[in-house]
Amino acid sequence: MNDRYDAGYGGDQYELVGYDEYGRPVYRQAPQQPSPQQPYDPYTQQGHGYDPYATGQQQPVPPYDPYGTGQQQPVPPYDPYGTGQQQPVPSYDPYGTGRQPRVAEQTAYIPQQAGPVEEPVRDDRDHRGDPAYQDDREYQDDRDDRDYRTEQFAFVEDPDGDSEDVIDWLKFTENRTERREEARRRARSRLIALVVVLALAATGGVGYLWYAGKLPGLSSSDDKTGGTTTATAQKRDVIVVHLHDTKKGGTSTALLVDNTTTKQGTTVLLPNALALTGDDGTTTLAKSVEDDGSSGTREALDTVLGTSIQGTWRLDTPYLQNLVDLVGNIEIDTNADVPDPEAKKKGEAPLVSKGESQTLSGKMAVAYATYRASGEAQNAQLERFGQVMQGVLRKMSSDAQAATTTVQTLAQILDPSLTDKDLGTFLAGLSDLAKGGDHKTAMLPVQTDGTLSAQASDSVVKDVLGGTAKSPDQDAAVRVSVRNASGVKDNTEKARVVLLNGGFTFLEAGTAGSAQTTSEITYADAADKENATEVAKTLGLPEDAVVKGKVSANANVSVVLGQDYEPASAG
Repeated sequence: MNDRYDAGYGGDQYELVGYDEYGRPVYRQAPQQPSPQQPYDPYTQQGHGYDPYATGQQQPVPPYDPYGTGQQQPVPPYDPYGTGQQQPVPSYDPYGTGRQPRVAEQTAYIPQQAGPVEEPVRDDRDHRGDPAYQDDREYQDDRDDRDYRTEQFAFVEDPDGDSEDVIDWLKFTENRTERREEARRRARSRLIALVVVLALAATGGVGYLWYAGKLPGLSSSDDKTGGTTTATAQKRDVIVVHLHDTKKGGTSTALLVDNTTTKQGTTVLLPNALALTGDDGTTTLAKSVEDDGSSGTREALDTVLGTSIQGTWRLDTPYLQNLVDLVGNIEIDTNADVPDPEAKKKGEAPLVSKGESQTLSGKMAVAYATYRASGEAQNAQLERFGQVMQGVLRKMSSDAQAATTTVQTLAQILDPSLTDKDLGTFLAGLSDLAKGGDHKTAMLPVQTDGTLSAQASDSVVKDVLGGTAKSPDQDAAVRVSVRNASGVKDNTEKARVVLLNGGFTFLEAGTAGSAQTTSEITYADAADKENATEVAKTLGLPEDAVVKGKVSANANVSVVLGQDYEPASAG
């Protein structure tokens, strides 16, 4: 290594003599060698020599004085290990290449005689190959903090003799754990599935019993508070329709039911003798329609049947005729020959012939719906009205808008509770059910006294209407038994209607074997004398026909109709 520092590139000015306590190189002025010619100094030639004070003259290098004492210090021998012996100065190789660098790459440290003390310059070069830096812990610690050695990022990849065994054991353990977890999951899935199946089975069983009304406390026989069975959970739209015969008088009533839950439609025929509770006590359906109007009758029906009727449709016979003509005639199976009410002679061909698949026009439909043969009960005529309604529903459009247009074309005055659009939409829904075979007609069974029978409670009121039968308290009405001895079969039915309309309870006592000239009204208790007199007035019989005597069982007043009974003058 060259131990000279060429300060002016023209000769050896300084030589390396050692290192100070900070590891920095220390130089001294080398003895001048006589030279035959002036050394080349480009900086001096141009006025750029060492002149810290800018005097224009090259300044001499100050003597070696590292401690600033002002006196030249002897240069200590180079002894980095403290052996007391001078050591040879190692070659300066800052990059550890093993080769001596160029002089220009070395950095000389030349202390200044004056000026502020500067912080020592950090030497970032790698001096780990230089023995002079072996004991410098500060330098080593500094290098350790900044250097990243290769071993910090080394990964051990040496194969282990037992690595395959370890991997196999881990795989075995993992597979066994997974198998156990999978088994647990399958067991839980089976348990959940079993619970769901049992729950569905139990729900289905209970649901069936609930639907059938067989659960304790839910059936009609167990309900002590007049509650309803499971049929009430079904949603129904109900409209009551009253057919008014504008020529012969009288009304016919039916309930149109659309069960939106079961998708079933039903026309429930209501006999005129059905006992209702009116403002003046017990009355009949026929009398209620005439006296109480649509609103009062609708409320009375809701009370007796336990239903919720949404509206009333008053259908006079002229509007029924127009309706049939608008839908394009109807086709039904007729059960009687119906004479033409406008016929001038007897024996003319009937307006409606008995037979299957008879096509009826509007006029024919009205004649058939209101026809009641001699001696027939009112229910016979009511059934014919039901047939006509069934035929109309089958021909009505299933489109709500088209059905509404048909209703509007009738130009009838509807009840305030029912609009054209509501009625048209309702009839369109029933029409769709009738065309699909999901519509039927049922008669509400009513006993002779106007009350509902047990059959009515089970088959119609509960199943079809979803209600509970609640006939008026018959103990409050006077019970009248009637025996027909007039020789005219229809007089019994006519007397029954009149008495029911008068608020009495009708009890049929049969027909006498032979005719009786005068009628007779009998009462047993003195308290019933006034009632017997009222019965005579209702039937149009004279008051002197009332006598005290024996009455039929369970009756307050007994009546025997004679040949003097004239129904036309009754009530």
